[in-house]
Amino acid sequence: MTDNIIRDTEQRMKKTLESIKHEFSKIRSGRAHPSLLDQIQVSYYGSDVPLNQVANVNILDARTLNVTVWDKSALAAVDKAIRSSELGLNPINVGDTLKVPLPSLTEDRRKDLIKLVKSEAEKGRVAIRGVRRDANMHLKELVKKKEITEDDERRAEERVQKLTNSHIEEVEKLLAAKESELMEI
Repeated sequence: MTDNIIRDTEQRMKKTLESIKHEFSKIRSGRAHPSLLDQIQVSYYGSDVPLNQVANVNILDARTLNVTVWDKSALAAVDKAIRSSELGLNPINVGDTLKVPLPSLTEDRRKDLIKLVKSEAEKGRVAIRGVRRDANMHLKELVKKKEITEDDERRAEERVQKLTNSHIEEVEKLLAAKESELMEI
């Protein structure tokens, strides 16, 4: 009975870690990465579609992305979508592709990004603690229903706390890695 709760708790905490990694990947560090353009929506034949459904995004070098549009008539729409995004990017039209140079980050911008990263990490820690709270609540309900003993509950709560500590430690590692990545020049 408690094993199911612990297994579910661990899965939910792992999903939270994956979510944090995904959010961190959206935060630009000055290095080119194809996922940087994932959230861009392109107006294509009257509907907004994700950029990766109309183009292929590759890395040319450490600070340049190459966007190859499959339908050449959509090149202007892709260019406009990238320019109007909140990323502050200015693509260069090179015939049938777009080169997207990433400007180097200023010190102030780096500090702002670190604040954003810390905020995302804190959201992750709060989410992990919320999962812990739910697990402990389920354990207390099992004790009330007399399906497990108080000793079983205490042992299960200790296991949940160990899971919580290890996942929060993983969030701290991700945060430290992203901060050092952002501070690289």
